[in-house]
Amino acid sequence: MSTPTVVRKRKPTLAKWFRATGWRHLVGIAVVIFAAFPLLYVLSSSLNPNGTLVGSNDLFATVDFENYIALFQRPQQPYAAWFLNTLLIGGISALCTVFLGALAAYAFSRMRFTGRRVGLLTLLLVQMFPQLLAVVAIFLLLNGISDIFPAIGLDTQIGLILVYLGGALGVNTYLMYGFFNTVPASIDEAAKIDGAGHARIFFTIILRLVAPILAVVGLLSFIGTTSEFVIASIVLTDPAKQTLAVGLFQFVSDETSKNWSLFAAGAVMAAIPVMALFLFLQKYIVSGLTAGSVK
Repeated sequence: MSTPTVVRKRKPTLAKWFRATGWRHLVGIAVVIFAAFPLLYVLSSSLNPNGTLVGSNDLFATVDFENYIALFQRPQQPYAAWFLNTLLIGGISALCTVFLGALAAYAFSRMRFTGRRVGLLTLLLVQMFPQLLAVVAIFLLLNGISDIFPAIGLDTQIGLILVYLGGALGVNTYLMYGFFNTVPASIDEAAKIDGAGHARIFFTIILRLVAPILAVVGLLSFIGTTSEFVIASIVLTDPAKQTLAVGLFQFVSDETSKNWSLFAAGAVMAAIPVMALFLFLQKYIVSGLTAGSVK
C-alpha cells in the first residue's frame, strides 16, 4: 500500500507577490496621500495664526485655536449668521427637493397620461444646459418678482430656495424615476384591491420602499446647496443673509488683507454638518443597497 504524498506549496517570492498583489497597495497608498494631503493642509492652516498660506507649509508646526475663536468676533463678517443661514437653506432645500422629486417620480413611474414621455425627455434635455447660463435670467426674474412680491424676490432666502428647487427638480426626478421603476407594480395593485388610493399607497408603502434613493437625493441636494456660490452670491447681497460659501469668500477677496487662516478655519467648520449628515445617512444607503442585492 503506497503512502499518500504531501504536496507542499512553494512560498511566493517577493517579486511574484508584488506583481500579483503588492502593486495594488502602492496604488492605494498613493490615492490616500493624494486625497488626504489637501485636507491636512487646510486643517494645519486653520490652526496656524500666521494668516498666510506660505506660513503653513510646515504641517501642524503651530497649533492654536485662535482662528476658530476669531470667526465669531468679527461683526462685519457674521460667521455665525452665515452658518445658520446655510443650515436653514440647505436643510429646507434638501427636504423640499426629496418630497417634490418623489411626487413627480411616482407620477411618471405609476401613471400613464398624455405628455408623459415628452416630459421625461424634457427633464433629461434641460439638465444638459450648464446652470451658469441661467444666472442672468434668474437675476432678472427675481428682480422683477421683487416689485410684485418682495418676500420671494431678490436678496431673500426664500427666493434662493425656490431657485434651488427649480434647478434640482429635473435631475432628481429622473434619478428617482429609475429607482421607483424597480418597485413591483403588483404592490400598488394589491393595495388598490384593499381600497387604498394613490396618496395612501405613496405615503405609507412606496416612500418606505424607496428610502435609499431618498437618502441619496437628500444628501446630494444638501451638499450641492451648501457649497453653491455663483447663484447665492447674485441673489443674496445683504451680508446677514448670505451663506457660508459667499461669506467665506470675503476673507480672501480683499486685495490688501487675505485671511487665509480664517478662511481655512471657516471651511473646516463648514464641513462638519456635511460630514455629520453623511455619516447619519450612510447606514440607510448601505442597508438599502445590501437589501437590493439580496433580492
